[in-house]
Amino acid sequence: MTLAPLRQPKSFESADEVVDALREAGHRASVPARQVLDALFAAEGPLSAERIAAGAPSPLEITSVYRNLERFEQLGVVSHVHLGHGPGLYALARDGDREYLICDGCNRVTSLKPDALDGIRETIKRDFGHVARFSHFAIHGRCEACAGEEGEEGELHSHGDYVHSHPHAHGSGGEHPHEHA
Repeated sequence: MTLAPLRQPKSFESADEVVDALREAGHRASVPARQVLDALFAAEGPLSAERIAAGAPSPLEITSVYRNLERFEQLGVVSHVHLGHGPGLYALARDGDREYLICDGCNRVTSLKPDALDGIRETIKRDFGHVARFSHFAIHGRCEACAGEEGEEGELHSHGDYVHSHPHAHGSGGEHPHEHA
């Protein structure tokens, strides 16, 4: 199991820079390590270890992928997040850890810079004395479109800041498009 260490993310421009950092930290830069790095640098978003192993140019054992991901995470190169009920997903920690919102209706994932949730963090600290991190697990809920669709069915929906539930007499007039990430 990969740990979620409290460490400062490190920014690297290339896989070669990470390989140099690995060696400086006393680690060997194996072919599987390089393949994992190449997959992460090529990805547009977080990847599962299984997807990294399956997409490698030569076969990778899943245990080797997890071992390398854990090493990269401990070095601050990689972070991981759990977005729903699937496996942990891994991404480069280039711009620092990201925080995520996930819609339980359409599975839309919204990636945020941590400061976007500072107000929520401050409320939790003030009300409960707890310093919250949202980078390891996504915050679940309903996106605006799905909350609106539910409102037409008589489920939870909102009008501005007011969130409530009751059936509406009017229809939506069409489907709400959803972004899937």
